[in-house]
Amino acid sequence: MTSKSDRLDRFISKKKSINRKHVRLLLAQKRIIVDNQISKETQQLITPFNEVYLDGELLQKKSAIYLILNKPKGIISATKDPIHKTVLDLIDPDLHDSLHIVGRLDRYSTGLILLTNNGNWSSAITNPNNKVAKQYIVEVENDINESCIQAFSDGIYFPYEGITTQPAAISLITSKKALVELKEGKYHQIKRMFGRFRNPVLSIHRRAIGNLQLPEELKPGMYRHLTKEELELLL
Repeated sequence: MTSKSDRLDRFISKKKSINRKHVRLLLAQKRIIVDNQISKETQQLITPFNEVYLDGELLQKKSAIYLILNKPKGIISATKDPIHKTVLDLIDPDLHDSLHIVGRLDRYSTGLILLTNNGNWSSAITNPNNKVAKQYIVEVENDINESCIQAFSDGIYFPYEGITTQPAAISLITSKKALVELKEGKYHQIKRMFGRFRNPVLSIHRRAIGNLQLPEELKPGMYRHLTKEELELLL
């Protein structure tokens, strides 16, 4: 999901139903203000989060929203579901404005979830080419052996998709619990990778995305806005 941008002349033309050529005159007369600055270029890109005024009339003002949430077990990673409680049901309805989830967790997994209304930001985080690492604490039924650790590091072939997973790191916490780091997010990837070794996964808890750790004070079901410092960690 991306947040669409538009050239300033197109944006003003659509908003005010005027010819795009007329926008040049408006700029020359210093009548367009974007983010408290007099605009000068017709080709200036306007995102959904720029504040735009024409002759003192507000044409657009929409704030970007960035939330961090600690997902409890049993909650669906979706914006709506006819049966089950969703992540969005945990959020104040006043903040629902076009929110979407950045990197889902399955119903029985827990931990760090990000939500935003900025599609460009979420795409940058979830794009496998950007290799933003996600860390999970995973508990399995049987001991994790060296061949499993090596296979994660080498990549495991998924015949259904016809792809080999990117290298993933395993750091043992106990013989049956490990910190797993992925740089992609295939469907039920962790369960399927351990499934190759007939080792059922008992629990998955995401503790970090990139350099952003799930804050200890954020208990299951709680959320808050990301701080400026936390946003910089993700960027």
